[in-house]
Amino acid sequence: KGVIGPQAALPQLADAARAEMVPNAAALVRAARAAGVPVVHCVAARRDDGKGSNHNARLFHGMLKLPVKLLPGSEAVEVIDEIGVEPSDVVLTRLHGLGPMGGTDLDPVLRNLGATTIVGIGVSVNVGMLDFAMDAVNAGYQMVLPRDAVAGVPADYAQAVLDNTLSLIATLPSTADVLAAWS
Repeated sequence: KGVIGPQAALPQLADAARAEMVPNAAALVRAARAAGVPVVHCVAARRDDGKGSNHNARLFHGMLKLPVKLLPGSEAVEVIDEIGVEPSDVVLTRLHGLGPMGGTDLDPVLRNLGATTIVGIGVSVNVGMLDFAMDAVNAGYQMVLPRDAVAGVPADYAQAVLDNTLSLIATLPSTADVLAAWS
């Protein structure tokens, strides 16, 4: 909720996500649950004292200046209401890194679930989703990023990253295509 939800620390990103990504992501999560596809939510947090978090890039220093604090266990690190968390879902929280996979529990959790393909949704194409896709491919997964269920800013830059970088390592269908595959 503290990234793209009502407490958005990054209002431009939240606005971009609300336009298309949030409703499409919510539809994909509902369909995944209905089809028996495991849903794993990956959220980022930062302790108030910064222990365990990165300090080696301008992005991390910039996050310190934002009014919203992504404190572990706080409402700011909860999954947005439009998507929600069901008892069957897995929620993983990380204190470090640019994306949800590197150095986290995500890879072993996915392997224990029997996953070979990841359908990644979320923000931001600028950093987090790009890092996620690269880490997933490096770990041997097939990566699927529904183009209309990810967001970044500015929108034309996010589109360029999808077209010129992510298209080389991931499948980029529409939400409708994934929904059809799961129905």
